[in-house]
Amino acid sequence: MTDASFADPRLAAIYDPLDPDRTDLDAYVRIAEEFGARRVLDIGCGTGVFPLLLSDRGIEVVGVEPAGASLDVARAKPGAERVRWIHGDATALPPLRVDLVTMTANVAQAIADPEAWRQTLRGAYEALRPGGHLVFETRDPARRAWEEWNRASSFGTTEVPGVGAVETWVELLGVDGPLVTFRWTYAFASDGQVLTSDSTLRFHERHEVERDLAELGFELQEVRDAPDRPGRELVFLARRP
Repeated sequence: MTDASFADPRLAAIYDPLDPDRTDLDAYVRIAEEFGARRVLDIGCGTGVFPLLLSDRGIEVVGVEPAGASLDVARAKPGAERVRWIHGDATALPPLRVDLVTMTANVAQAIADPEAWRQTLRGAYEALRPGGHLVFETRDPARRAWEEWNRASSFGTTEVPGVGAVETWVELLGVDGPLVTFRWTYAFASDGQVLTSDSTLRFHERHEVERDLAELGFELQEVRDAPDRPGRELVFLARRP
């Protein structure tokens, strides 16, 4: 099930204004340049920020996203016609042969079901040409990021053009082994509407990810640190032989 923050049209429309700093994507742009990727598949592309960054650089991009409301936002952006947008997920892709597959931000962790995760990795493998690469990130569970997810540390008010003031905060709902569930709340000053979006992330252990990649036929090349969040993220780079 897709989180309301991506699937609800009112929330999808304010996703970018509420998270305008996407410098986390700079590392992925550099990786695409490092591998000389000319064709990229972005799994869980959301509102299309990363596919558009790549297409602006002349790269052929396919963005796949299960939330129709987010995809509508992506398709309405300048330059969107240069990207091939697919409403769906990586478990049922059309035939592709790309140089690089990406899952940025929370995408890999948001695939909380183990079988869905394996099917996603299989879809990525089949979409890659031999010698192509897969790159994604996941939070290091040892850092216990969820302990900082509370209203006191997250409350903020954003003035969204054409919408007005929106108050937002996050609250932890529960931790069940590797699964962490939390709720974002959005309060609209213009009409008083309050919307919520519940999410569950799987905090993968490094050895579990390495095992899953190997089982699907990938060769793990490197595990990097995220330059904008040192010590907090594990960035996996794997290759299809």
